This record gives sequence, structure tokens and C-alpha cells, in this order.
Amino acid sequence: MKYINAAEILPEELLKEIQTYIDGGVLYIPKTSVKKGWGSASGSREFYQKRNNEIHFLFENGYSIEALSKRYGLAHSTLKKIIYG
Repeated sequence: MKYINAAEILPEELLKEIQTYIDGGVLYIPKTSVKKGWGSASGSREFYQKRNNEIHFLFENGYSIEALSKRYGLAHSTLKKIIYG
């Protein structure tokens, strides 16, 4: 993250108003763009949705939680959350 001196870019009146709230401190100003949902940019969301759908399908077709645990390398509690959640 690049820091910019507010005195270089803000009008003097606005700078004085901000200084009444945070004089000499560091202030983060978030972007105005819409934030993407978790995993939507990297493809993680789709990967886990596909995996969880496979787990549901296999469980409904007779696979035990023990077998699914070995197949996917997940803890029993994690599989229960996926299957029953």
C-alpha cells in the first residue's frame, strides 16, 4: 500500500477538517469499488462447491463418512458440516 501525504492532494479546508479528527495519525480510506466475494477471483469458491457437491452425492449413494474422510483427507467433523449443514 502506498502512502500519500494528504497535504499534497486534499484541499486545505478538507485537510483542516480531517485534522480535527485525526491530527498526525494514519488514516485508511477504502476503495469505492464493490468488493468481490470470497474466492470469486481465485476460483476457490467454485472448487469447494464442486467438491462439496461430490461429497453430498457420494454420501447419498452409500459412501460412509470414514470412506469420504480417507478419499478427501477431511476430518469427520468437517464432512458432517458439509453433509448436514
